[in-house]
Amino acid sequence: MREINSTRVELITVMNMHLAGPRQETGTSPGELLDPLVTGRAEALDVLFARAADRGEVDPEVLTARVKSLRFDLLRHEILTTFAPVPDPVLEEIVDTLFLPWCGDPHGPGRAEARS
Repeated sequence: MREINSTRVELITVMNMHLAGPRQETGTSPGELLDPLVTGRAEALDVLFARAADRGEVDPEVLTARVKSLRFDLLRHEILTTFAPVPDPVLEEIVDTLFLPWCGDPHGPGRAEARS
């Protein structure tokens, strides 16, 4: 996330502005253009999540496509609403306060029994 944050903010912002017209004409969503799970980088993310599962940081049973994209969706939201790089404390909050508790805690909100 830090790499995207430090190298892609300007690109994402400019692309969003330039693609507004074509996006309306074609119906292509920003998610289809920017989401790592849609843009062919899913394999790299699968390796990342497999390593996190091996370390016991995440529960692979709750790693749906939507859960895997959550932190990138939140990063993209921050970039597109501020047009600026996201501060490290916000990146840490996205991962430590939102993402990891959702998919790492066996009793967290991502577990089916926790939602029952």
